[in-house]
Amino acid sequence: MIKNQVKTVVLLTLLAIVLMFIGRLIGGVNGMFIALIFAIGINFVSYWWSDKIVLKIYKAKEADKNTYSELYSMVDEVRHSAKLPMPKVYVIDTPQANAFATGRNPTHSAVAVTTGIVDILSRNELKGVIAHELAHVKNRDILISTVAATIAAVISYVAMMARWSAIFGGFGGRDGDNNILELLVLAIVAPIMALIIQMAISRSREFLADETGAKLVRDPFSLASALEKIHHNVSRNPFKKMGTTEATAHMFISNPFRGKSFLNWFSTHPPMEARVKRLRAMKQF
Repeated sequence: MIKNQVKTVVLLTLLAIVLMFIGRLIGGVNGMFIALIFAIGINFVSYWWSDKIVLKIYKAKEADKNTYSELYSMVDEVRHSAKLPMPKVYVIDTPQANAFATGRNPTHSAVAVTTGIVDILSRNELKGVIAHELAHVKNRDILISTVAATIAAVISYVAMMARWSAIFGGFGGRDGDNNILELLVLAIVAPIMALIIQMAISRSREFLADETGAKLVRDPFSLASALEKIHHNVSRNPFKKMGTTEATAHMFISNPFRGKSFLNWFSTHPPMEARVKRLRAMKQF
């Protein structure tokens, strides 16, 4: 828990530094001061409301208790095993089979599943996925995951603004070299964004959540089967951005985006085959 708190502080500090650097290149000392104020505001929002921001990005709706009574029952059953408070339950309307957990602590947590995952998984498989997500809550790594996603999204947005500024001649009031500097900012921001996520989320986090989740439901084989089905489904139904960024991909049980990108070099998800192999090597409880 302390380790994740330190990571959160590092992430928020890096956000301030990156934004101030961009502000300095674009607007000089005044731009740096404005960026500092902006960074302070974003840091505050990231800590308290990053979970709501991510849920909104993916158009998640709180699940109706009548329509999704079985889902609520599974979540309640698993959270009892994990000795956790009842999280809020959200549904994302998409054929892609996926899920993620978010929130700043177990008391303010949420689990989001797609309609696709509800459709294709058996009860035991879906229960295993829920256990995986609640394992993230139990292991206290949902805050760092959500803050990382928010920060990366902010930096992506600022980089986009700098790019369009360079295309249309800068923000004004500075010499022509400003355009070149802004393009350099883009070259710097992209790897920083990837490194931030790589610092925040490690491959071991997914392995640990798989193991913890399997122990919570005493059934590693159903989770292994679920991961295989999810992997094949995502390959056929990748997210088409949905106004989102690949910077949030690490939050899901399986990377919701497919295709080559710079961020693939810093993939935070272990190969699905390795996860399944580990689960099937676990002893039956």
